Amino acid sequence: MATTKIIVNNNGSLKVEGDFEIVDAQGNTYGLQGRTVLSLCRCAQSKNKPFCDGSHKNGFEHEATAFELPPRKV
Repeated sequence: MATTKIIVNNNGSLKVEGDFEIVDAQGNTYGLQGRTVLSLCRCAQSKNKPFCDGSHKNGFEHEATAFELPPRKV
C-alpha cells in the first residue's frame, strides 16, 4: 500500500508527499505531471491556488504543533 504524508509547515504550506491525486470541487483531477511531492497553499495569498507559490512569506504566521482531535461524533 502506498503512503501519503502531509506535513504542516510552520508559517507556510501543507507539503504533500507520496502517492496522491488532487481533485477540484467538481471531481476533475489536476494534472500533476508525475509529481510525488508538492505544497498546497493555506495562507490564501498564492496566485497559483490551490498550490503554494511562496506568497506566505509576506506575513502568514502559524506555528505547527500536533495535537489530538476530540472524539468523532457518531
